[in-house]
Amino acid sequence: MTYQNILLETTDGIMYVTINREHKLNALNKDTLAELAEAISLAASNDEIRGVLITGAGEKAFVAGADISEFSNYNIAEGEALARVGQHTVFDAIENCPKPVIAAINGFALGGGLELAMACHMRIASENAKLGLPEVSLGLIPGYGGTQRLTQLVGKGKAIEIITTADMITATEAEKIGLVNYVVSQSELIGKAEEILNKIKLRAPLAIASAIRAVNASLLHNVDGFDTEIKEFGKCFGTLDFKEGTTAFLEKRKPVFFGK
Repeated sequence: MTYQNILLETTDGIMYVTINREHKLNALNKDTLAELAEAISLAASNDEIRGVLITGAGEKAFVAGADISEFSNYNIAEGEALARVGQHTVFDAIENCPKPVIAAINGFALGGGLELAMACHMRIASENAKLGLPEVSLGLIPGYGGTQRLTQLVGKGKAIEIITTADMITATEAEKIGLVNYVVSQSELIGKAEEILNKIKLRAPLAIASAIRAVNASLLHNVDGFDTEIKEFGKCFGTLDFKEGTTAFLEKRKPVFFGK
């Protein structure tokens, strides 16, 4: 697939996805979302890809929101369809990707941009980053899972404050409340994300996927997360990676995993 709105590169098992609309502060439009969906599908199905790093082009913005001009005249049904399609094809797909996905937040992460970052499994922010969900200032609410994921990450009271005031918060405040994992300088941002992904690459790929599924299950109201953990734990015993990991431990050597 030829991409017009994102840059895609895979190096040493890491897929780098860059939202490449710098002139629009990397705002999400329909085409960009479609390309993101394609990229995440590729990452999920390609055994050679062990992790995904998502960032924005330039130094001003990760993603400064959605492209408002595309939906300013939508009616109720169109608005609901916009949110449903976006959630299912992009944001849920990222959250459920069996490969770890890290958002490297290099500037403004607002509205759909913060929702994109929250769908990722981890978030690293540069010191200049500003984060927020300003939708209520447009007469809207977050529609790409923002009300749910922000509450899961920071708690109900803080989530309602951030959403209803529409205020931006600094990277330091975001780290304090658990919205981001780390805050680093702009120059260290990609390196920090790579450091984490390179550690994960040393671990068993099927076990990583099982861990992601089990953790995600803890947030689903209609699923018993403990039972999911039991089943995923059991599945690991049927993998060659389990045999390799335990054998390497007993032989006091480093394991070599193949994702089988």
